[in-house]
Amino acid sequence: MQKDTSTTAPSTTSGRIRHRKRSNEVIPEVSKANGTQLLVNDKSKYKSMLIRAYSSIWMIGGFILVIYMGHLYITAMVVVIQIFMAKELFNLLRKSHEDRQLPGFRLLNWHFFFTAMLFVYGRILSPRLVNTVTSDMVLYRLVSSLIKYHTVICYSLYIAGFMWFILTLKKKMYKYQFGQYAWTHMILIVVFGQSSFTVASIFEGIFWFLLPATLIVINDIAAYIFGFFFGRTPLIKLSPKKTWEGFIGASVTTIISAFVLADIMGHSKWLTCPRKDLSTGWLHCDPGPLFKPEPYSLPGWIPYWFPWKEISILPVQWHALCLGLFASIIAPFGGFFASGFKRAFKIKDFGDSIPGHGGITDRMDCQMVMAVFAYIYHQSFVVPQSLSVEMILDQILINLTFDEQEALYWRLGEILQQGIQRTS
Repeated sequence: MQKDTSTTAPSTTSGRIRHRKRSNEVIPEVSKANGTQLLVNDKSKYKSMLIRAYSSIWMIGGFILVIYMGHLYITAMVVVIQIFMAKELFNLLRKSHEDRQLPGFRLLNWHFFFTAMLFVYGRILSPRLVNTVTSDMVLYRLVSSLIKYHTVICYSLYIAGFMWFILTLKKKMYKYQFGQYAWTHMILIVVFGQSSFTVASIFEGIFWFLLPATLIVINDIAAYIFGFFFGRTPLIKLSPKKTWEGFIGASVTTIISAFVLADIMGHSKWLTCPRKDLSTGWLHCDPGPLFKPEPYSLPGWIPYWFPWKEISILPVQWHALCLGLFASIIAPFGGFFASGFKRAFKIKDFGDSIPGHGGITDRMDCQMVMAVFAYIYHQSFVVPQSLSVEMILDQILINLTFDEQEALYWRLGEILQQGIQRTS
């Protein structure tokens, strides 16, 4: 009996050791269609391509319609996308058994979500809202008061949610509840921290939203097509179907498209003019030097072969090349990050709302990274860094009451009158 015990004990211990060393990483299986198999070797690739193309046509058609309708409708589209993204991410760590023991707990997540929405969009849209209601004195004073106490209102809503969370803590559910609380705040940072830049870019001119978003779509489609027909060399283990051929082909296509599309979009006032209010009427503005063609003389050998001696290029096209470089080289890492995230949670897609593509979050991973870069690039290298009359007027309308604005008006009149007298 002692001999038997001594011989079986080591095997049990080694079995435990081997069990502890098991990795939680998802091990891809070659036999699975969506594993490490490249698109060129996928027998069902044509069927999946048709499904993907059909969905893409509908998405692109709807996107063009929304762009045509204007700034407010584009903002509404972004809000709808954010809601679907939040829904997919909320469901990622949701456990139905625990939720049944916590009635109303999901509602708390959405409370934080819409509080964050009110805070972010209130700060972005408040100057445009003031400009919209300036003609109506009663509405103007109401809006001014709401804007003045906007931060207090949002903070009060957040504190109410915080207290709600504390009061609903339930014994033996603490770990799950605090995990969901942390996950909710992470979603708010990811969704609003990045997509808020999108809305800010929209009102700077649809051009600064449309071009970056279009470049990501072109890069994604080009990478799929080049990888579909020519992909042989795997690019990164996180995305087994990504290939160097697809990556390089998409990069060249995206950079060329950026230069060409900037010229096409740059001639439309609807796309280039900034929106200073929340109206939907047609825009009229001076496009500025960025959108005015400048002639460039061609080298002497080109007119010998072609009938052109000079070409006209919009200065914004050079900026578009920078956007194209980022969209083709850096932005795809947003997709790689999402792939690693999905592998960590052992899921194929974030959702199934778009046939052939997965969920909304699967389509927005690179767009989020691109939106942040486009806004920062625009503010750093395109927008003049000095104060402008419009910027000062916006601050006056938002922060001063009507009586204070009237006093400022008379004070400025006195200063100008004194200046005229001195010069004369």
